[in-house]
Amino acid sequence: MELWELAAREGVRDCIAKYNAYGDSGRLDEMIEVFAEDAVMEMDGDAYTGRAAIRDIMTSSGRGFIDFAKRAGTPRDAPLVRHYTSTIVITVDSPTTAHAELYYVVLMFRGIDHWGRYVDDYVCVDGEWKIARRQEWMDGASQGGFGAEHMVRLGRSGYGT
Repeated sequence: MELWELAAREGVRDCIAKYNAYGDSGRLDEMIEVFAEDAVMEMDGDAYTGRAAIRDIMTSSGRGFIDFAKRAGTPRDAPLVRHYTSTIVITVDSPTTAHAELYYVVLMFRGIDHWGRYVDDYVCVDGEWKIARRQEWMDGASQGGFGAEHMVRLGRSGYGT
């Protein structure tokens, strides 16, 4: 393995960590910066293209987390949301392109809320790795949680609220 490939792998890992840390702490502007200008985010079968569209869907998701936490009687003013990623398999295609597949788990104030997978394409822009395309699949959700409510709204069975 060459040095540029090791650097690319670490750049992709850093991008993944920033997405989670910035999003979970409500730093939306910084989270949106981990996406390439023309990035595509696919969630629940819908594609959102460009940073503005991704910002809109992330803002809506954030409001959903807050509304759910208020209805559920969270003990905090702001909802506790923590994304954890694991089993990250990175393929570096070139000095400027890479691909990763990884699992995620989302913890909220009651514990594990939902879990799934990301399949990502990355591009290196001015020396910094960015998400070019992210496909997200929610594989499961805990009964009574935010993820379960979301899945029911989408008409996906087996996720009871």
